[in-house]
Amino acid sequence: MSAFSQKVVPAKEAANHKNETVMITDTVAGGKYLAGSNITLLDVGAPHPKEVLTLLIKGDDRKKFTTAPEALYKGKKVTITGTVIDYKGKPEIIITEPEQIKIVE
Repeated sequence: MSAFSQKVVPAKEAANHKNETVMITDTVAGGKYLAGSNITLLDVGAPHPKEVLTLLIKGDDRKKFTTAPEALYKGKKVTITGTVIDYKGKPEIIITEPEQIKIVE
């Protein structure tokens, strides 16, 4: 049990919870690794460009994953914990630790 309580919200409502730490369960519809900028983007809820939430994993944090996140989570239902930020008008959560994404069995 975490000492921090997260608000459980549907992915489609993530945009209404900017700057809040939330817990979201939904499906990772797709993802990609952008080698040039060394970032990984995971699309939650629907494939890009209709995703309801984007997960961003930066290069140094990507190294913490034993399997490429865009392959590991694609098509899987996951629970995500993190702080929702606004990126160009769309909700995004920056993933810094693999523990922030858990596959729902």
